[in-house]
Amino acid sequence: MWRTLLKYGLIAGVIAGGALLTVSLLYDGQPPPTYGMALGYTSMLIALTAVFVGIKRHRDVALGGVIRFWPAFGLGLGISLLAGVFYVLAWELSMVLIGHDFAEMFGNMMLERAKAQGLQGDALAQATARAEQFVAMYRNPLVRLPMTFAEIFPVGVLVSLVSALVLRNPRVLPAR
Repeated sequence: MWRTLLKYGLIAGVIAGGALLTVSLLYDGQPPPTYGMALGYTSMLIALTAVFVGIKRHRDVALGGVIRFWPAFGLGLGISLLAGVFYVLAWELSMVLIGHDFAEMFGNMMLERAKAQGLQGDALAQATARAEQFVAMYRNPLVRLPMTFAEIFPVGVLVSLVSALVLRNPRVLPAR
């Protein structure tokens, strides 16, 4: 099981991290807001198909075609965990390679949105304070790393749950 977890976690991590790194470098750390989030989550889903494949492979090869829900779910979570670690490392690497301050850029974007909404006076001051608070918080790696991990891991939990529910039935995609 550990070999399967490492193999498919590595595959998912390289795909998710590679996609993140590529998009970050292509768009200088700021993909277009209109489709950047959709692109990111689509690449995560593509990468996390390794969860389904890993559980199926383990079921068919190591367990003779039958797997219970909890072991399948646990394997999926392990693969997702490893993919998340690679995703976080890719984000940190992309921030180094891009060479500018993402926190500052995002804080400025928060202020631009507030101004575009027509905030003035105290409301604009509060938005400015929230942006400054975010910048200070995001520069702390003890906050930034879990925030980045929390982008991909919930998707991995969902994929693991669905995969475990589907693959616990030995009649679904049976071993040949």
